[in-house]
Amino acid sequence: MEPILGSMGSTLSNLAYLVIRDGLKWTDVFRLVPGQTVTIGRAATNQIVIKDDRCSRNHAEIFLSEGEWILRDLESRNGTFVGDQRVVGDWILRPTDVIRVGRSQLVFVHHLTEAFNEPSTAVIPPSDVTLDEASVLDDEEGSAVELYQPTTITHRRGQTKYLEAGRVDSSGEGGVSRQGQAAAKLCKLAFDLAKAPDQVSMAELALAGLFESTRTDTGALLLLPRDRNKEPEGVDLEVIAQGTVADQRYHRVSHFLATTVMREGEAVLARNVMNDSTLGSRDSKGEIHATSVICAPVRQGEQVLGLIHLYSTDASRIPDPEDLEFTLAVADTVAVAVTNLNRRQELAENLTQMKDENTQLRKRLGVQSEIIGRSAVIQQITEEIARAASAANATVLVRGESGVGKELVARAIHYSSPRARNVFVCLNCAALSEDLLASELFGHERGAFTGATDRKIGKFEAADRGTLMLDEIGEMSPTIQAKFLRVLEGHPFERVGGNKPVKVDVRVIAATNRDLEQDVADGLFRRDLFFRLHVVEILVPGLRKRLEDIPELANYFLREFVNETGRRIDGFSEEAMQHLLHYRWPGNVRELRNVVERAVVLCRGRLIDTGDLLLSKLPTSGSTGQISPHEAAFRPSPLTDIERDHILATLEFTGWNKSRAAGFLGIERSTLDRKIRRYDLADESPQQGR
Repeated sequence: MEPILGSMGSTLSNLAYLVIRDGLKWTDVFRLVPGQTVTIGRAATNQIVIKDDRCSRNHAEIFLSEGEWILRDLESRNGTFVGDQRVVGDWILRPTDVIRVGRSQLVFVHHLTEAFNEPSTAVIPPSDVTLDEASVLDDEEGSAVELYQPTTITHRRGQTKYLEAGRVDSSGEGGVSRQGQAAAKLCKLAFDLAKAPDQVSMAELALAGLFESTRTDTGALLLLPRDRNKEPEGVDLEVIAQGTVADQRYHRVSHFLATTVMREGEAVLARNVMNDSTLGSRDSKGEIHATSVICAPVRQGEQVLGLIHLYSTDASRIPDPEDLEFTLAVADTVAVAVTNLNRRQELAENLTQMKDENTQLRKRLGVQSEIIGRSAVIQQITEEIARAASAANATVLVRGESGVGKELVARAIHYSSPRARNVFVCLNCAALSEDLLASELFGHERGAFTGATDRKIGKFEAADRGTLMLDEIGEMSPTIQAKFLRVLEGHPFERVGGNKPVKVDVRVIAATNRDLEQDVADGLFRRDLFFRLHVVEILVPGLRKRLEDIPELANYFLREFVNETGRRIDGFSEEAMQHLLHYRWPGNVRELRNVVERAVVLCRGRLIDTGDLLLSKLPTSGSTGQISPHEAAFRPSPLTDIERDHILATLEFTGWNKSRAAGFLGIERSTLDRKIRRYDLADESPQQGR
């Protein structure tokens, strides 16, 4: 037998094929290449994958040795057979040997004509066929076998000339070549595809352009799922869109063509194509409706994302190589659109995920430590919270009047620190007697005192590896202060009534509205405990010192209570908001919250007015001390002193904005300047002290 000559003129005497047959249908042709070992099995890592439970994961292998093709069984469970003989050791393959693996058969040949030379009625494919597919059918008696002509690929293209720069084809009518017309249509189609909002719209645009510019009338765009990247043997394509301009039903691309295009990444023009599910859409005369088929890969670099499948059902419209060129160009353009849409969808999904995570973090940080405000004071406190949070073990002292939100600051420090994953425990020292406070802080053993029926874990143990906030630390008795100081210094403690030492890792945040320096001077607070607490200090000013935050806080509380009560209230009237801004807020943010809650209940319209606001007449306290009863009593004073104090209070209220202060006082700016010089008020200005 003379050697077969390949396209490059080289001798291919060792070239061989495996023609795969499943039941009565030829499904694929696999070319055996010298120097490459071909494995057969159920696992996806094999070159030939057989989806059969009788086939082992790695069943057999075929390789060339000393000019002979050798079949070797890889200790499979059910064995490998050639004809009726089981393969033991190395088996030398001869042309037309039928290899049986499970229910599948593989015919070994040197020429493809040998594989189909079974019945006398067989149609022999031409000798230059590289990949073939045939369907074998039984007649009514099941005796005669008729072999139809296999699919023949007539043209292949790896790159389209329509996307090559500098290429001009002068042939054509009217001075415009067919290539030029196709390039113009392709350019317009590319713009349309780039603007498509989703894959379905993009696929429909691509198919419409293809039907208009090629000799095809039916087709579809098929893509691999975005979250899958399967090998060609496991092609699982999804039909994104399908269409036809003829009165025909679309028939899905055959497994053979899909596998060939997906595996080799080349566009093909084929004839005599039969559909897998229908064995070729044949009419009563046995003719196949599709004259020719174009199948082009949708490629992103070396990765194949899917394919475009087109065919014609009109015998007068037969696709040619130019149609193959245009389809491949459209497929490459579709690949760009698919990639952009996938990225856009990934960005949208990531954005949604980030929004969800942001919402969860806001719920975690915001709900538990809702610090509302945009004033310079709040921004400074936020920066101080960040610095305090970075020092995960440092003790923090939060100072401020009652109701300013000291606990919110403590929560923000905890949930911004490395201890955020652990617990945050809060205890008010002013709400308990000395004995109960000791029990709450350090716990107690069973029987330690009357009513101690069980052992109790104290707040220090409960907050181990987390944060413990002690509010109103200035109310702690001297005895508890001494024991508390030892724990802060790292010493173990004992539960009330116990003798077993307990050591914990707790960060302490203390809060107070008292003047601790004065308490130290008066002997009410331990000096050493004060210095131990005074590592990091955060001073939270009263609400009257950050007037810019009042509208935002008031509207925040309004939305909260409107949602709770279901009342239809749109907001505050201008007079009511001015009333809130001019009030001194002795109860600070806590009082504002209660005032808004009461106003929501009492409001009878769509806006909260001044009549709905119930404000107290209590004087404000100092930033670190309590209100003394005699401070609110009447003391006779000269009018000049009263005028001086009133002007100074107005200047402080406006942040030393002289124009606003003059407006509140009802005098001219020049008159205010004279009174400031008269009463020597310039020395009281904050800028004077800098």
